[in-house]
Amino acid sequence: MLVIKYGGNAMKSLELRRRIALEIGRLREHESVVVVHGGGPVIEQNLQARGLESRFLRGLRVTSSAAMDTIEMAMAKLSKELAQDLGAAIGLSARDDKLLEGELLEPGGGELGRVGQVLQVNTHLLEALLRIGITPVIGCIGVDASGEPFNVNADWVAGAVAGALKSPIIYLSDVDGVYRNYPDPSSLLGKLSESEARAGIAGGWIAGGMIPKVEAALHALEKGATGATLASGMRTGVLEAAVRGEGGTQFVR
Repeated sequence: MLVIKYGGNAMKSLELRRRIALEIGRLREHESVVVVHGGGPVIEQNLQARGLESRFLRGLRVTSSAAMDTIEMAMAKLSKELAQDLGAAIGLSARDDKLLEGELLEPGGGELGRVGQVLQVNTHLLEALLRIGITPVIGCIGVDASGEPFNVNADWVAGAVAGALKSPIIYLSDVDGVYRNYPDPSSLLGKLSESEARAGIAGGWIAGGMIPKVEAALHALEKGATGATLASGMRTGVLEAAVRGEGGTQFVR
């Protein structure tokens, strides 16, 4: 079994998105696949279209109740579109049989509003779909104990799903992996241990937008994922290479 996290920035091109979908389809000939997707650019477009504020706090999108309604609609549509691209797939919501349950990060919403974390994944639903040959496609929305939706960082969702399923995960993003000396292509790291990654963050050669990507991979391992790889979703062929252990950066405990 394999979890693939497909980043929102890697889905900006419809043509590329459909080519990646073909690659995922080929992988399904040999193993079961669960897809978790982001949707930052799509969410941004929908919020702007409705005149709603879009801002971030501590790297997380501040989510009012009005924004939450818009985000949920946008993610549901994107899940269905990705499932359509894949074929033999179904776009799922956290509302479906309590797929992703959790809680808000701040009591009462706080400054962040409807932003939370996933604490429980309904693996029985996912495994039942996989047994009949249907690929689950999951957006980054969770529900709380009362069934109300909240916004979640898609990397965290993917890590929670991979951990619950005890499967490896590949993060398809807009980067090739982790560089020891960016942008020197020869410094791309094929493997990186947790301790090396932490040292890289402390030492400053893992910096900026790379930090949350690396922390997401480490988070997945902590949750129980059996492996985590960061690779580019910006061109075809990388996913299949990453599955063979020949592409991107593999994180190990």
